[in-house]
Amino acid sequence: MARTQTLRAAGCVIAGMALMGFIDNFVKVIAQDIGLWQFHLSRSIFVLALLVPIALWRGWAVWPKRVWAVLLRSFCVATSMMLYFGALAALPIAQVGAGLFTAPIFVLVLSALVFKTPIGKWRILAVALGFGGVLLLLRPNAEAFSWISIIPVLAGMFYAFGALCTRSFCEGEGTTALLSGFFLVLGLWGAGGVIALWASTATPATHGFFQTGWQPWTTSAAFWTLMQGVISVLAIGLITRAYQIAEASHVAVFEYVFLISAGGWAFILWGEAPDAAGILGIALIVAAGLVIILRSRSEGVQA
Repeated sequence: MARTQTLRAAGCVIAGMALMGFIDNFVKVIAQDIGLWQFHLSRSIFVLALLVPIALWRGWAVWPKRVWAVLLRSFCVATSMMLYFGALAALPIAQVGAGLFTAPIFVLVLSALVFKTPIGKWRILAVALGFGGVLLLLRPNAEAFSWISIIPVLAGMFYAFGALCTRSFCEGEGTTALLSGFFLVLGLWGAGGVIALWASTATPATHGFFQTGWQPWTTSAAFWTLMQGVISVLAIGLITRAYQIAEASHVAVFEYVFLISAGGWAFILWGEAPDAAGILGIALIVAAGLVIILRSRSEGVQA
């Protein structure tokens, strides 16, 4: 029975990550017409309008048990996604995804520094591998370095903060309450940006995704924002279900399917592929994450 549950969970997380890898490729299409803040505000309104009535109908708890804990966790994860989606408009999705997947490395380091969690030689090696991968992605030399390449790694760091908040402060919270809190804070981020840039005349063509305020909707932007909302909810639902029916350390290894899906679709759709150094950097980050997850599994603790 346990093996069957693990296989079902693996299928759910693979399907969820494959869907996200596909739909996230179209953020660059959305970024041609509207700004980051408008995108997140609109998508969050749509998702909450879909999620909350379903939750009330099914009797799922929407209001959290500890409001402060869910808000703190939501702030960290929402900030991570703001950075992640902002970077998608300017960088190859494989590079951005790899930056986000530095989260297990940050979780390990923060757990050791803040919670004094002991770590063995294998996970120390994993941190070194991951750091090497990050350096390859960032290209820290005068000719190749770009400050925007730091953004995906910052997204991974904030995602790690969110994971630690979930583990330390949100035990017993319902999945719907966590999802609702996340999209609420993400929507507030979007609203804040839209208000701050309301009088701006910037457009995506002149100032990019980050600095653009509210724009008239185009058919393309409206369609792909709607699709982002629908597919994101479906993908997150599949991934959440996976963690509900199987051990987390058995499920987490399959999340790296996202990098394969995202990179594969980027190549098919846009002809986009990382260079040799980028591929090696991504491989080192994946190897580091897998070592951390597998060692955590063997020691009976969370990554």
